[in-house]
Amino acid sequence: MNTPKALLTALLVPLGATLAVAPAASATTPPAPPATSASAVAAASVGPEEAAAAALRSPEAALGRAAHPLRTTDPRGGLADLRPFGRMVGDARVVGLGEATHSSHEFLTVKHRVLRYLVEEKGFRAFALEAPWSTGLRLDAYLLRGEGDLKRIMDEEFQGTYRWWNNAEYRDLLRWMRAYNVEHPDDPVRFVGDDGGFAGAELYDEVSAYAAAARPELAPRLTELYRGLRPATDAETYVDDYLSKPMAERRELAERTGRAVDLLKQRPGTDADAHAWAVQHATAIHQMTTLFAFDWDDPQGVAGAMLHRDRIMAENVAWWQQQTGDKIVLAAHNSHIALRTYVPGTYPKVQGAFLREQLGGGYLSVGLTFGRGSFNAFGHDGGVHRFTVGPAEPGTAEHTLDRVRHRDFMVDLRNAPAAARAWLATPHTVKNIGATYPGIADAPRIRLAQAHDVVLHLQQVEAARLLP
Repeated sequence: MNTPKALLTALLVPLGATLAVAPAASATTPPAPPATSASAVAAASVGPEEAAAAALRSPEAALGRAAHPLRTTDPRGGLADLRPFGRMVGDARVVGLGEATHSSHEFLTVKHRVLRYLVEEKGFRAFALEAPWSTGLRLDAYLLRGEGDLKRIMDEEFQGTYRWWNNAEYRDLLRWMRAYNVEHPDDPVRFVGDDGGFAGAELYDEVSAYAAAARPELAPRLTELYRGLRPATDAETYVDDYLSKPMAERRELAERTGRAVDLLKQRPGTDADAHAWAVQHATAIHQMTTLFAFDWDDPQGVAGAMLHRDRIMAENVAWWQQQTGDKIVLAAHNSHIALRTYVPGTYPKVQGAFLREQLGGGYLSVGLTFGRGSFNAFGHDGGVHRFTVGPAEPGTAEHTLDRVRHRDFMVDLRNAPAAARAWLATPHTVKNIGATYPGIADAPRIRLAQAHDVVLHLQQVEAARLLP
């Protein structure tokens, strides 16, 4: 296994033990004919009264009675159809919005629409993304004060497998956040990067500035501990170079950054808030060096790295929420925001499970599913390709969800009718497409009722518009 490629792939592609994988379909693959539902088969073999009774007992009919239609995925326009979603959110402080692919237009625009609703109607004030903590600092400065050029920030920060975020949909979302903040300077919407795949120069500068101002006696020691770590190249080059270092050196660097965190914790300054932020920035550096210190050539090392990664993403989100008081919309893959892992062999425990432990009912997991459509992903040749998949196969979760009476809808699984509960508690195959397609965990079997609190289902999606 090539270690740098393994890491860059694993950061955004769900990995796992041997699972059934659906073959990739090209953009020219003709759609399969619609499959016949189990309830329709039953209806064909019995009389009309028995068929009607059977239909009422079907999971799709039961879910249809509980589901609320989604009028559009377009972020613009009225938001009245999202009021039922607001009731599902209740008093949650963090709402995890998933995605079954990393690069489909409607998944991103519906997140924009939900963010707008939660900001305007439910008092949410932060958007967290599966991106580095230092990326979050740069985007937050742009959103708050207009610092920097948005295109340049996105080009520089969204590299490697993070490139999927360099799209027109997220550009529009960030522009909306900036416009909102211009109109509400005293009550802004913030940006959080919760991931640990890179630690930008901003983090080292923030820690150094804090030490110089509050604890100057620590500055020389911190400079020595961080020697050779502050990036001087673009993110993708930095990560490639870092991962070419021998394992022993990477582990020594992780030990050094851990000592830097301990040093700051042990010597707080007089400003408790400034100290907390400095420790968090130092922690983000240590999170990266720890992630890179795992042995990516060993399956157990990969599992340990993924456990570390999901834990720190949860810790960063929870830290921000507790430090600022902001209610947060968290955007990530379904397999990260889920309450239980989709792929136990490689993801022992995921971000959503950690957040449920830390926040209890203050965390809401919303899985986003789709029946058919297109998405962008890396092919096995390493290039970016547009893939298309046809209608969901019988027996999959999406096959049943496609037969709910609304085209696009949201449904609270916690309050599902009795006729749907057994189906929701039974394992079904779901689409789980990461950064590379086909992957080894594209079609895991999960119990929806255990994985998510709410499902937002779209019958069809199209590939996102990647920026050049």
